[in-house]
Amino acid sequence: MDQELLNEQETRAWVAFQHLRIEINVVLARMLVRDFGLTEADFVILLRLSNTPEHRLRARDMAAALQWERSRLSRQVSRMEARGTVRRAPSAGDARGYDVVLTDAGRTAFRAAWPSYVGGIRHCFADVLSPKQLDALTDIADTIDRHFTAQHYPGGLDDPAKAAGTHTTTTGIERRTSREPLESTG
Repeated sequence: MDQELLNEQETRAWVAFQHLRIEINVVLARMLVRDFGLTEADFVILLRLSNTPEHRLRARDMAAALQWERSRLSRQVSRMEARGTVRRAPSAGDARGYDVVLTDAGRTAFRAAWPSYVGGIRHCFADVLSPKQLDALTDIADTIDRHFTAQHYPGGLDDPAKAAGTHTTTTGIERRTSREPLESTG
């Protein structure tokens, strides 16, 4: 059992990481609900769709990219359909599946929320750290991501959840590479 324990340094780092992640996510999620009526899950889907060609994505690829079960995505899409921010459409070449499509209302909601979301990230994160600290944190995240991809995605970067080296994090930011600026193409 001793080999399963974290040492003091590992414990401090892990607890600090978890605390930081939770605090930032809570602030951003509250802002999205309070100011825009969007849940964090709504925003993550709107973000992903705003960055895809034709603003649509196969549901199975969306679920894989978000690391969600298909049933979770289906329930979330149903809630968003009811509010008019997305719709389901037949998926080309997949008679059993469907595409999730961004609607005009969804595009409008995303565009309204995006500047505040970025402002929240700056306020809670980016503006608090020096450029050197941001680079160090990016290097740490990239190291862990490379390990995670090698160990947990049999298809490597070709795995749908890692396609083209992108993924959507729980905070909703899609990472293409560690050095590209934070922006939306929506």
